[in-house]
Amino acid sequence: MTPATGGAAAPMVRVVDVHKQYGDHEVLRGVSVDVRMGEKIAIIGPSGAGKSTLLRCINYLERPQRGHVYLEGALVGEREERGHYEPISEHDLAPTRAKMGMVFQRFNLFPHLTALQNVAISPCRVLGLSSAEADSRALELLEKVGLSDKAHAFPEKLSGGQQQRVAIARALAMRPKVMLFDEATSALDPELIGEVLQVIRTLAGEGMTMLIVTHEMQFAEDVADRVLFMDHGVIVEEGEPHVIFKAPRHERTRAFLRAVLQR
Repeated sequence: MTPATGGAAAPMVRVVDVHKQYGDHEVLRGVSVDVRMGEKIAIIGPSGAGKSTLLRCINYLERPQRGHVYLEGALVGEREERGHYEPISEHDLAPTRAKMGMVFQRFNLFPHLTALQNVAISPCRVLGLSSAEADSRALELLEKVGLSDKAHAFPEKLSGGQQQRVAIARALAMRPKVMLFDEATSALDPELIGEVLQVIRTLAGEGMTMLIVTHEMQFAEDVADRVLFMDHGVIVEEGEPHVIFKAPRHERTRAFLRAVLQR
């Protein structure tokens, strides 16, 4: 399988036969998926299915043992020379990784920086924006996520939902081509989940390309163009949300949804 090149049908992200293991434990067992520009893909499945590892392999926070990842047709994390693939350095990987915004379960904000500073720091250091430009961009994004009044607050003064919205603004500040959400609401109290999901809904409505690992089934059904169900390191089933949630073909998918929706 080779990356598509040119044309409107070329995928924004292409994952080809990715394998990842830790010791004897094989977490991903040959995962392949194409993500079109503007497509919203929800990834569901039980804990330990390999969902988060897949996202981390896409932006090369984890290096697959086998398989390849492409962003806009270009290899991520490696270079090809005469059919042989060689890993590239973190320095050479950085420009590509900057095109993929990632939001983690934990917010990972710098505790000694304000919300504004947390959002502005990477555009200054990585994109080379001036302090004034980065601050202006950060203020726009904080307003976008409903936190313009918290620009000068430190993380300890923010709720978990507010911290996660700052983390989303921070990822958006790099002007990514694709956003990766790794269970962005799983560390939040139930009453705070909605405010984060609303920000993601807004991004979806604006056409952002997104891969979203989530346990929020209704959210996945509402927002996603396509749903992937993963278990034991493989994609068991994929399809449009109404198919996956209303008429799944695979018994493992049906069993998972019965267990989750009955909670």
